[in-house]
Amino acid sequence: MSETSAEDVVATAAVAAAGWRRAGFAGAAIGVLAAGAAAGVAVERLTVGRGMRKKARLALDASGPYGSLRGLPGRAVADDGTELYYEVDEIEPDGGTSRADGGPGVSTPAGSGASASAGSGTRRRRLFGSKDPAPLTVVFSHGYCLGQDSWHFQRAALRGLVRTVHWDQRSHGRSERGRAQGEGVPVGIDQLGRDLKAVIDAAAPEGPLVLVGHSMGGMTMMALADRYPELIRDRVAAVAFVGTSSGKLGEVNFGLPVAGVNAVRRVLPGVLRALGSQAELVERGRRATADLFAGLIKRYSFGSRDVDPAVARFAERLIESTPIDVVAEFYPAFTEHDKSGALPAFRGLPVLILAGDKDLVTPSSHSEAIADELPDAELVIVPDAGHLVMLEHPETVTDRLADLLVRIGAVPAGTR
Repeated sequence: MSETSAEDVVATAAVAAAGWRRAGFAGAAIGVLAAGAAAGVAVERLTVGRGMRKKARLALDASGPYGSLRGLPGRAVADDGTELYYEVDEIEPDGGTSRADGGPGVSTPAGSGASASAGSGTRRRRLFGSKDPAPLTVVFSHGYCLGQDSWHFQRAALRGLVRTVHWDQRSHGRSERGRAQGEGVPVGIDQLGRDLKAVIDAAAPEGPLVLVGHSMGGMTMMALADRYPELIRDRVAAVAFVGTSSGKLGEVNFGLPVAGVNAVRRVLPGVLRALGSQAELVERGRRATADLFAGLIKRYSFGSRDVDPAVARFAERLIESTPIDVVAEFYPAFTEHDKSGALPAFRGLPVLILAGDKDLVTPSSHSEAIADELPDAELVIVPDAGHLVMLEHPETVTDRLADLLVRIGAVPAGTR
């Protein structure tokens, strides 16, 4: 027999809303979100006990391979001193991939001065005065409240085929908490663009580049182009925007009724600031209401009903790992984000624009707006897909990305 009824779930939502009221904010807006999440998990909670759900999560965490891929680690330093963590998957002369997880080859990230054949067991001959051309590098930038591991499927597919760099945005994943933010400086998308430049300088200082960004990662690429248009002109060979936006995010309704979304817009910045100031207390609350947040995460991450439970749990872990004060620091930057003026820097390049047709966070209409500015780009709207389209429909995203790489000669034709 279930431990929890549907009424209990709704009561939990009401308690959450009451908590926001006690904090002095309009709890109704949060209640709209909480009630939606409650409705989403009510059936599950009616049929599956809390203990069983906890055991299922532990089993999925232990057995799922997602997020287990590791590369050669490195650290770039941003202009405010923040250390940004990245990993490189190199291509060895024998066709293997250098990585730090027990795979073939042992190598060193670009810029270390080590030979490209280090660890391969074979000395490479080089004519006096000649220099091997720097390889093409695909740089993956992740989204808000995620990390480099959100590209798990694409990373696994490309290993051994092309050199890749995966990095964690400041205050996310294994990167350092933004030092400027610790001194009270708001984080902005422009800062993230400069962070990406620092990662490129450290991990791929030479050679052609392919830039791939999801959500906030795509915005980061736009900020890079806005600040460093010569880099795009001189080195970038192709670009892929996945579930992102060039602006007007303040108009997104998140699938809520008009009254609900207007209330959320009014109070959410203040609520997040308040929650960020009580991070330890809030983190305990997040753990206590894990089912409620799991419902929210699933609703705003995926568009289909039959998502692999292990993938859904992986998404939960990624998002849950982002501290609430980091969530609060980054949120205001999105309403201010407007980089439509930077998009012309990508004209003339092979460009892939891809989005899920059920994305409630960066709706597909925002991808269509980017395509209007880049009329030669390939626009792909994936049916039955939400915001985390690269996890929900990995084959589609990987195939379109592989096709982009084939078009520029980065991987052999026919590669799958």
